[in-house]
Amino acid sequence: MNRLSILFAALLLAGCAPEESSTPSTKTALPEGVEFVEQVASQAGKTVIPYHKYTLSNGLTLILHEDHSDPLVHVDVTYHVGSAREEVGKSGFAHFFEHMMFQGSENVADEQHFKLITEAGGTMNGTTNSDRTNYYQTVPANQLEKVLWLESDRMGYLLDAVTQEKFEVQRETVKNERGQRIDNRPYGRLYERVAAALYPDGHPYSWPVIGYMEDLNRVDVNDLKAFFLRWYGPNNATLTIGGDIDIEEALVLVERYFGAIPRGPEVAKPKKAPASLEEDRYISMEDNVHLPLIHISFPTVRIRHEDEAPLDVLSFILGSGKTSLLYKNLVKSQMAVQAQASHPCQELACTFNLLALPHPASGKSLADMETVIRATLDEFEKRGVQDDDLTKAKAQMEAGFVFGLQSVSGKVSQLASNETFTGNPNYIEEDIARYNNVTKADVMRVYRQYIKGNHAVIMSVVPNGQADMVAKKDTYTQGKRKGIDSVKLVKEEDLKLRRAEADFDRSVIPTAGANRPVDVPEMWRNEMANGIKVLGTQSTETPTTSLLLKIPAGHYYTSPQKAGMASLLAQMLSESTSKRSAEEMTKALEMLGSRVSVYADNHYINVSINTLSKHLDATMDLVAEKLFEPALLPDEFERRRSNAIQSIKNNKKNASYLASTAYRQLLHDDNIAALPGGGTEQTLAEMSVDDVKAFYEQHFLPAKAQLIVVSELDQKALEPHLTSLAKWEGKGPELAIELPVPAVEAGTIYLVNKEDAAQSAIRIGKRSLTYDVTGEFYKAYLMNFPLGGAFNSRINLNLREDKGYTYGARSFFDGDLLSGNYTASAEVRADVTDKSIVEFMEEIRNYADNGITAEELAFMRNAINQKDALRYETPRAKLGFLAKILEYDLDPNFVEKRTEIVKSISADEINSLAKKHLNPDDMIMVVVGDAETLKPQLEALGYKVVNYDV
Repeated sequence: MNRLSILFAALLLAGCAPEESSTPSTKTALPEGVEFVEQVASQAGKTVIPYHKYTLSNGLTLILHEDHSDPLVHVDVTYHVGSAREEVGKSGFAHFFEHMMFQGSENVADEQHFKLITEAGGTMNGTTNSDRTNYYQTVPANQLEKVLWLESDRMGYLLDAVTQEKFEVQRETVKNERGQRIDNRPYGRLYERVAAALYPDGHPYSWPVIGYMEDLNRVDVNDLKAFFLRWYGPNNATLTIGGDIDIEEALVLVERYFGAIPRGPEVAKPKKAPASLEEDRYISMEDNVHLPLIHISFPTVRIRHEDEAPLDVLSFILGSGKTSLLYKNLVKSQMAVQAQASHPCQELACTFNLLALPHPASGKSLADMETVIRATLDEFEKRGVQDDDLTKAKAQMEAGFVFGLQSVSGKVSQLASNETFTGNPNYIEEDIARYNNVTKADVMRVYRQYIKGNHAVIMSVVPNGQADMVAKKDTYTQGKRKGIDSVKLVKEEDLKLRRAEADFDRSVIPTAGANRPVDVPEMWRNEMANGIKVLGTQSTETPTTSLLLKIPAGHYYTSPQKAGMASLLAQMLSESTSKRSAEEMTKALEMLGSRVSVYADNHYINVSINTLSKHLDATMDLVAEKLFEPALLPDEFERRRSNAIQSIKNNKKNASYLASTAYRQLLHDDNIAALPGGGTEQTLAEMSVDDVKAFYEQHFLPAKAQLIVVSELDQKALEPHLTSLAKWEGKGPELAIELPVPAVEAGTIYLVNKEDAAQSAIRIGKRSLTYDVTGEFYKAYLMNFPLGGAFNSRINLNLREDKGYTYGARSFFDGDLLSGNYTASAEVRADVTDKSIVEFMEEIRNYADNGITAEELAFMRNAINQKDALRYETPRAKLGFLAKILEYDLDPNFVEKRTEIVKSISADEINSLAKKHLNPDDMIMVVVGDAETLKPQLEALGYKVVNYDV
């Protein structure tokens, strides 16, 4: 990863180490089998993550972070195993286990892990990369014991529950994930191909994390079990718990549930293995893309090498944002629609990557792109490193670090990662020092050592049938992978099983105590003389201020002929002002570490502002300049407009985009809502900068605007910082729009062609309820929850877990004050498109006809009503909560009303809503896939099939 985005505490922390203790607090009694390692305490004025570290006798490392700011806990179990630990010919096992670990264990039934966490009001997931796998849950604090029971059961009691049948289902799920995220996505195989050319055959990074499907097809469940036995012992794991916990109670619970799990085989740290190239390797690939792409990858060092930090700064200078050299030479000049540099680092090796997509109007080829990129490197060498380069980079790191501490999950993840890869949860102090100490000479040295004159993998991705567009004819061809013909499969008798013996009945699910009270954030209100309504709350956990300004000038305020206008204006507000160029404005914000983004939705142009509170005044001055003094220059407009058109063309290679676009058009009838917020090729082509100026003058005004604020400052201290917004004057026109239901033919499949698609994108639904907070829309949301609103909903369990048709399927009600819809959606294997539609319709019809079960009703009530602890934790969550109150003019007690609705809604009312809103015969279907293959299959289902163009 590029640590510029997540590390550094600059002057706030420089030179100050946290207070450490070599003995535990005298009040902490250690359970037998638990050994204290160290304590790092917080100190006033210093930003550290306090923790206690322990080890269990079986080798499990335990880190506890006590934080009582919110009544929730985050639990992370990180295993030091990723795809780099796999054998040649058995790729994808680490990622496969990410799936298998959710499929039940000896005392946890199939799908019960998801059910219990969701029912507890929590969230959960797992992730795998080349170097580690982690599983994590955020839950209300009273659910900690249940989470530890679940995590320990799959660590110590998994294998008896891993069957060949489960293996087969999850193998199909992994194939669907690969199809959705890689094979069916433009440029999806880019990094897989680059890695295979960059690293020698058999190198741990030479295969993709998700694995080669032929490897997964070759092996069986015993191979998977052997992998688990080798790597998933407690001595190769770190358990990190953060949040509203009591240290002594947590220690007792951890020892109870994890202490009896046997130690696994010893695990040595992997050897660092940066790549090395003796010559440039040109490779290429044809893909279903609109724009060609060039990607240049230089091998460098490995994570936390002394040269990682200066290489990160180099990538920032060359290709991060509008002040970078690649932006100046390629994007601003309109030679490319995108250009960037990055320095992603992994445990064993890092790469320095440069990427560009040429703009078709420039007439430049990928060979031209390579020439300009290499000329930019030469320019950098002549230019050198400027003072501002280091200041900007370090300011961005400071802000990124501080904002990363706003959630307990962010703090726990930092502790877990540092422990896993360094053995020191407090390694952040060393990270800060090495970035803070980067000098100009360091950056120039690493450029000359790793980039200048060095060899790289140069990858060209070109549209299908246009192989002549590559930057250079291939000079490297990946040979057949060695060793896969002699892969030895594991027999059941070869498994060296370990069994944990608990001294209590592990089949009993721990019961949770009462929910700890969750306070709705205390709010203050104001209305400026110019009509801006303000709603704010104080949050003192980090020295930051976040604001969201919503101006009523969104997509719906434009005509169908000018679709995309609001989006283009939002983009132009991030360009030059009357006082500064876009690059100068970006530089000014980067020097502060502040982040300002402007974007449009259906109703509003939104301005998101995040800053360290010490820079609030300076940031707000820059925001005022962006908003009230935009230059709206013709050349910047033309670049933005042209890039938007290319983005639309590129998106049309994406099945999900095509499905959502067609579905939107069919749900609306010849009005602005039928058109995408970003516009169409035609509307953008006919738009001028004068149109944008006129829209700005007429609509970008403060009356009825909304400002939501979450800050460490209270109202009295904050309001003086908002005077620049108070001086703004004017009132735009009222929104005058109707969105009638179109006369589309229900029961029809609208088929959008995407040739040779590995997966089909499906949307099923109809126009439905408009949004409300405590009325029928909200009750319909509750009704749909067991059908398609959770991981263990009927739809997802059927299509993903039972049939293996998809990586995920869902259904939902969506809407605003003007319109709404009910939608069921999934990306499915192309060969089961027709079968998937059958299953979708049968699930919806069965639920409408037969209703909710008593178990589902109880599950829904528990899941919805125990989420409160997660709703208000971070400033971002608080912004969203307050924004809803302001937009819909709600009394804060709407939360209590919703809670009462969830408690009191009956099965009869839910079933009545299901019959009313879930008649499949009222719905249309959109399918995106290979039309020639799919049309006869879909017609065989008995539906009318209409070819549809987007």
